Formats: sequence, structure tokens, C-alpha cells
Amino acid sequence: MTDQERQEFMQSWQLYQKNDKVERFRHLNPYCKKGQILFTGSSLMEQFPIYEFLLDYDLPYTIYNRGIGGYTTPELAAHLEECVFQLEPKIIFINIGTNDLNGPDYEEAGLISRYRGILETIRARLPEARIILLAYYPVNPEVAIPQMKAVFEYRTNARILSANKAVEQMAKELGLEYIDLNGGLYDEKGNLNAEYTIEGMHMYANGYKTVLDRLIPVLQSL
Repeated sequence: MTDQERQEFMQSWQLYQKNDKVERFRHLNPYCKKGQILFTGSSLMEQFPIYEFLLDYDLPYTIYNRGIGGYTTPELAAHLEECVFQLEPKIIFINIGTNDLNGPDYEEAGLISRYRGILETIRARLPEARIILLAYYPVNPEVAIPQMKAVFEYRTNARILSANKAVEQMAKELGLEYIDLNGGLYDEKGNLNAEYTIEGMHMYANGYKTVLDRLIPVLQSL
């Protein structure tokens, strides 16, 4: 198999996985309670082990996770029905857009425009829902596995920081909430702590536990 054939296979396989998750959600959503809390976005939301963590807390609602690994803003926009609307959530935590940062053609204005479109669509369909935007997490290119090196040429902490500021500003303009839960994730260089990350980007449970410690007061106040 040539490098091009391998790349085409991986792209095809990733698309299959995304579509499979959407189809699974479509079949699962009718069994979910309406008016609960929803997590939605890309892999950094999908991999949040929120169900296991919340076994230790007595919260008066159910949290559903509809994150899909690899999702970009156009992909979420195309599948809001399965990832948001079918659950009719009361409160939505959303973290989408980091995969948009991964290439040379990235433009912050384009990301914000697409993200704004998603939020406006949600608000039009679910006008009573409370929408909370989460800050994008930092990365650590210094501990990246070889397969991730190319991604970190573009997905830098500087780009993430700038995008976070733009997302926060967008939230203010739309009258939505924005929260930054990243305080305990950084090392002395401003990177994602190496102890928390799998390959420089995604996190182990200990990283998410650091996020959870800051999220719990928010959940308890809902």
C-alpha cells in the first residue's frame, strides 16, 4: 500500500466511524430523557469520562455526551439533529472547533462564523436552552507522537489562545456563557501538562479530573 493509498484508507475509515456514531445516536436518542444536560462537540468532549466521574456526585439530572471524534464545525452543523435537537436538552455544554485549527488554510474569522451559525441555529430551535461554551484545551507539542507532529505545526497554543478569545467575544455578543476550565492543565511553559496527555492533544482521565474539579461547581449551580 502506497502512502497515498494508506492516507485515503484512513480518511475513509475515519468518515465511516463518524457516520457510524451518528447512526448509533439516532437509534439511542429516543430512549433519552428530555430536558437534561448535553455535552456536544468533537473528541475532546467525546472522551470526557463524565459518566464515571459523576457516579460520586448526587446531581438531580442526567448528562448525555454526544461528542464525535474528529468533528469540525461544518460536520456538527450538518448533524445537529442527532447531536443536539433529538435530546431537547435544557442545558448544552459545547466544545467544537479545535479540529478546524489543524491546517494551513485556517482562518479565525471563518471558524467564528461557522461556530456562530451553529449557536444561532441551536438558539432558534431551542430558545429556552442554556448554552455554555467551553474554552479549547491547550496542547503539548513537546511530547507529541510522530504521527501528530504535522498537526502541531498549525494547532499551536498561540492559535488556541487567540481562538479562545474570539469564542469568548462571540459568546458575549450572542448573550451566551463562556467558561474556561483550563487553569489546572498547564505546565510551567504554558503547555498541556505531559502527565495529562496521551499524545500531546487528547487527555487521560487525570487531565479530565482537573477539568471536572472546576466544572463541578458549575454543575452544582445549575
